[in-house]
Amino acid sequence: MDYKSIQYKTPGQFEETRFEKIHNIIFQDSKEASVVVANEIATLIKDKAQNKEQCILGLATGSSPIKVYEELVRMHKEDGLSFKNVITFNLDEYYPMDKKNPQSYHFFMHEHLFNHIDILSENIHIPEGNIPLEKVNQYCIDYDQKIKNVGGLDFQLLGIGRTGHVGFNEPGSHINSGTRNITLNHITRVDAAKDFLGIENVPRNAITMGIGTINNAKRIVLLAWGSNKAPIIKQTIEGGISSEHPATYLQKHSNTTFVIDTEAATELTRVKTPWLASSCVWNDTLKKKAVVWLSETLQTSILKLTDKNYNDNGMSSLLAEEGTAYDLNIKMFNKLQHTITGWPGGKPNADDSNRPERATPIKKRVIIFSPHPDDDVISMGGTFDRLVEQGHDVHVVYQTSGNIAVSDEEALKFVEVSDSLFHTEKALSLKNAIIKKEINSTDSLQVRKLKGTIRRFESYAATRFMGLPDKNVHFLDLPFYETGTIKKNHLSQEDIDLMYSIIDDIKPHQIYAAGDLADPHGTHRVCLDALFTALKKLKKNSYMKDCWVWLYRGAWHEWETYEIDMAIPMSPDQVLKKRHAIFYHQSQKDGVMFQGDDVREFWVRVEDRNRLTAQKYNALGLADYAAIEAFKRYDF
Repeated sequence: MDYKSIQYKTPGQFEETRFEKIHNIIFQDSKEASVVVANEIATLIKDKAQNKEQCILGLATGSSPIKVYEELVRMHKEDGLSFKNVITFNLDEYYPMDKKNPQSYHFFMHEHLFNHIDILSENIHIPEGNIPLEKVNQYCIDYDQKIKNVGGLDFQLLGIGRTGHVGFNEPGSHINSGTRNITLNHITRVDAAKDFLGIENVPRNAITMGIGTINNAKRIVLLAWGSNKAPIIKQTIEGGISSEHPATYLQKHSNTTFVIDTEAATELTRVKTPWLASSCVWNDTLKKKAVVWLSETLQTSILKLTDKNYNDNGMSSLLAEEGTAYDLNIKMFNKLQHTITGWPGGKPNADDSNRPERATPIKKRVIIFSPHPDDDVISMGGTFDRLVEQGHDVHVVYQTSGNIAVSDEEALKFVEVSDSLFHTEKALSLKNAIIKKEINSTDSLQVRKLKGTIRRFESYAATRFMGLPDKNVHFLDLPFYETGTIKKNHLSQEDIDLMYSIIDDIKPHQIYAAGDLADPHGTHRVCLDALFTALKKLKKNSYMKDCWVWLYRGAWHEWETYEIDMAIPMSPDQVLKKRHAIFYHQSQKDGVMFQGDDVREFWVRVEDRNRLTAQKYNALGLADYAAIEAFKRYDF
């Protein structure tokens, strides 16, 4: 798609659907989209330079624009893109916040962009987070005036928060608001908690450009990646304008584009229920999706759906293809029925033509990849149990050490036990390192090793309980993770080589891996990218022709029912066994560091999720199980 040719479309004209009030473009992934956005910015900078004009950019922070900044840095270093004619104004900054603090947006912008390009230091403007409170109001007025003095923003880059905030304009913000000091919404602080190692460390206030300041920009591009942004993207693009969701004010802007990835677009009408938006080309996946949606919407089992139900809900063309509701219902019911199996490794000596897995070989070599040292039992503990019980050669591979998720209090508990028993210098040194650690500072290598060891032996306890010998448990400690901070390194060749080697050594018939893509910069996503890259290299090996890859999801989300290719039912006893296995990960049980906005413990979250999946199957007219774990097959 030629992005530049469509970016200045007449407002209100959309070839997409009648539901949408803001122009938006959906990309396959955030990397591709970020390159396109960076190219638009670069073109603007060069056009302005050619006309001997300054280019005034409004810039955002957070995870969304990182790849845009990476591409701009690359273009500067490799293509000679100069920023000497660029003046920047950042959207916001925490308050109070020292600019030297690694969590400050001043630090963020220099780390990701300004330190790597030739922009003049006097042309960089970032709200000050450490000015005296009594001077904040005048400072904010002056900040807006500086923008006006240079002719206003030519281009404003935005992200979006789950509350619908742009900048830090939280719900309740006025459409004409200017730069000001605001109080952060609790959800915003929860989302930032992982960066600050706990919500108690997240500032309660911030200085932000106002909605009025943002809307005065000549061009606005908003970025959104991941399924956790999907609900607010739908609300902003399709909902009414409301101070409850400040991003909806962008509907009034004459030159705004939302650039989103496929995950962030999942709730849009044209993506989620395209038959309500326009005519459809009915492939097998869309048929299944539509029938499941109709059954769930009408709260009736699939086999009870009628011709009228289909016609009344935009699916008359589907019936025209399939004949009658009766025939279509039976066809879709059977497809869903065939996803259910108690034999995740395949049922021996059985007809497998309607089963999700192959019957042969009877005993399969299996790798369960676990991004953190507990995802295996949290996300697929029941299936793990079945695979071991049914005699398969199961290997669990923990991709990262998970050390950053162990609290100082938990680590100190282990050190004090060791010190009381053995009184060693090493224990005393570790104890002092933990006690004297400053807030937001990075753990020493020694402490990180301790925390990684805690998680390693919790993992052994859980896998032993599941009946797996220690020789089948592997710890990769992928280097990208070992920074000691929330911010991870990019995948390296060493990461890929470690993934390649373990697969090549085991030569599996099945691979299970975490397919959670809610956060494009999260550990699950990076671990999955490492697997996909390794699989591309491994493809040429003959044994890989017999290898199937199954993706599970984490404790927060589950596959939609229509997406599920294999559903493993669990009995009440298996649910309890899975819970017991999760309990072995004691450092992650109470007061977990990266809780998110869900206050439930992980074992409660996942039991509720597995129970809900079973209830959804039952509501569609299928068998009634206590719980179900779900998997989607990945064709590499």
